[in-house]
Amino acid sequence: MNEFETEALKLAVRAYKRGEIPVGAVVVKDGKIISRGFNKREKKQIATKHAEIVAIEKACKKLKSWRLDGCEIYVTLEPCPMCAGAIANARISTLYFATEEKTSSDNLLEKILSSNRLNHHVNIKRCDGKIEAQKLLQDFFKKKRKKTQQN
Repeated sequence: MNEFETEALKLAVRAYKRGEIPVGAVVVKDGKIISRGFNKREKKQIATKHAEIVAIEKACKKLKSWRLDGCEIYVTLEPCPMCAGAIANARISTLYFATEEKTSSDNLLEKILSSNRLNHHVNIKRCDGKIEAQKLLQDFFKKKRKKTQQN
């Protein structure tokens, strides 16, 4: 794993420790991390506080622009449709993700990011941290199910 993938995984662990679905994201420009994010939906009680959205918002503030041209985003989990739309609308050049969403057999991510309806297309690449990201997610949901069964 490279340093960006490692940082995204560290952020996913932070989310896990806070009772959030363990997803982390970093936005990179010119080989440097410019923003970080992890899921905060439970804490903030805001549906859109996904790791990618948090990282994109911070990157926009840092660059003082909604256009993140030349930026890349590294995420531990394949982005949902909302986050895929945000990535495309922010004009991020490349998305790297570690593991697939369990329901991703329909290629929805690719369809969204390559849609002719959008002015911008995003390159999609896989990261090396698939096993680590999957294990973190599996442990999180196993723990959550066990807690639900105890109540």
